[in-house]
Amino acid sequence: MDLIAPPNPHALATLLLTVGALALFTRERIALETSSLLVLVLLTLGFELFPFDGPDGRLHATVFFHGFGHEALIAVCALMIVGQGLVRTGALEPVGRLLGRGWTSAPSLSLLLTLLVGAFLSAFVNNVPIVVLLMPILISVSLRTRQPASSLLMPMGFATLVGGMSTTIGTSTNLLVVSVASDLGLRRFEMFDFVLPAVVAGVAAVLYLWLVAPRLLPARSTDLDDIAPRVFTARLLIPEDSFAVDRTLAEAVEHAGGDIQVTRILRGGQGMVLPLPDAVLRAGDRLLLADTPERLKAAESALGAHLYAGDVPVDDEHPLQADDQQLAEMVVVQGSPLEGRTLHGARFAERYQLLLLALHRPGWRPQGWQAGLPEVHLRIGDVLLVQGTREQIAEIKHSGDVLVLDGTADLPTTRRAPLALSIMAAVVLSAAVGGIPIAIAALVGVMAMLATNCLGWRDAARALNTQVILIVVASLALGTAMIETGAADYLARLFVMATDGIPAAWLLSGLMLFMALMTNIVSNNAAALIGTPIAVGIARQLGLPEEPFVLAVLFGANMSYATPIAYKTNLLIMSAGGYRFSDFLRVGLPLTLVMWLVLSWLLPLLYGL
Repeated sequence: MDLIAPPNPHALATLLLTVGALALFTRERIALETSSLLVLVLLTLGFELFPFDGPDGRLHATVFFHGFGHEALIAVCALMIVGQGLVRTGALEPVGRLLGRGWTSAPSLSLLLTLLVGAFLSAFVNNVPIVVLLMPILISVSLRTRQPASSLLMPMGFATLVGGMSTTIGTSTNLLVVSVASDLGLRRFEMFDFVLPAVVAGVAAVLYLWLVAPRLLPARSTDLDDIAPRVFTARLLIPEDSFAVDRTLAEAVEHAGGDIQVTRILRGGQGMVLPLPDAVLRAGDRLLLADTPERLKAAESALGAHLYAGDVPVDDEHPLQADDQQLAEMVVVQGSPLEGRTLHGARFAERYQLLLLALHRPGWRPQGWQAGLPEVHLRIGDVLLVQGTREQIAEIKHSGDVLVLDGTADLPTTRRAPLALSIMAAVVLSAAVGGIPIAIAALVGVMAMLATNCLGWRDAARALNTQVILIVVASLALGTAMIETGAADYLARLFVMATDGIPAAWLLSGLMLFMALMTNIVSNNAAALIGTPIAVGIARQLGLPEEPFVLAVLFGANMSYATPIAYKTNLLIMSAGGYRFSDFLRVGLPLTLVMWLVLSWLLPLLYGL
């Protein structure tokens, strides 16, 4: 085969920027939004300062901004908002209640049913709301049956990923790949065009997740395994000889260790003084505290005060009591009012009337009662271990603001739930019959959600994800640059030359495996958007059907099983299930192998390769 001419300078620069972008996307310390914006800035600035004249004329730098108005991005954002409407109204609550009933009598069959339902729903709804629906149910099942939550949550999460790859609207990755392929001149995929290979591979995957995966997962402990209260409310009486007399509250707190939480200062009969730092304490004041028993006793000793439980001094015969107290885990999910904010900035204690015990983040050790904890910026997947009254936790759960795991299967619901479900069904049906493009149908669905008060504008704004928007725009811009400068064609020629003589089916399989590797290291959307034009170029170079190569990219980019950072739902289940990074490798790598082998056999068979 003849040697390939080297790429032009703009194509070479685009390839180098693409490699740099993929490296940036793997850097956990750099926000994905920052990396995406940097790539977009470098791309537009570079082509503005160094214009490129291609076969179709000059490539203007502003063309890279077109991703903000791209049909695929509009569809992704609109579907995220409509999905948020299902969460806010509790439209999927009947499904949750139905799944929660059979675990006592037939746990194995109930697990299979949960996997099948999760996979089916994820084919039409973004899998984040599905995971949010099923997590409290499985946590409740775990506590009732003493079965480790770690044996349930990961199979459920992976089942939603498997189901999401079966339709064009199942995941944002599918929408993006289908839209970019259409831009490149391919016939637009309809909703169920690739459902056959997805279902066949999905059946094998669900069987593995049902019969094998739970046995591969070790029993991991979570904070909800111990439902004993951790924090107690008590009163600290300040006698005349106490250190705190005639000192400010700030001085007393500092002397007691600096971390005690004073919620009220009771003075005289029924008087109350606001617990401001400069409030001066007097003899006879009673400080209302909430803390662990050890820390309450330490504060009593340090201040020379007397600790009371109600009106009775705390001693061996009258220990601290925590009536009506309950532990719960609050998971930060996409659209949560806590996402991207600090506990202090979100006024967590005032807003929710809960006591924070610890913060869990994938890759961190549990952190609790640390002075800097309120200033930590929360991310999707962070789990807050909190304690409060059952009434308060139930109220927060039914508000739908956050995902609460408290060991019960109660799910939020509203009278608008049937309406929200009808709107979502109409969006799906309109896309299924092919009468209206999904971007338009989803946008109409958003308008219907807002018009019927299933969602407010604040809820709609929370549903949008800056990270998703910027990574999609940056990846679309890179894809455009690769196509226009000839970089994608150069890579395709290079691939064809390097694999000369290898059967087409093997090439397809190798491409899919490479995409599966990429999606577990960098963003799945970035991998898919960059890989699609290359896959089309390979097919055209070889004179082969383009569709199976596009599907190889689509399916490979959906195999986000091997690492917790591969997909946001992996982060959601990681802390709740107490998983480690190695657990994802232990279960995710065999699942990737199962999906890859089945699809590597099926796609060439269906397309005659």
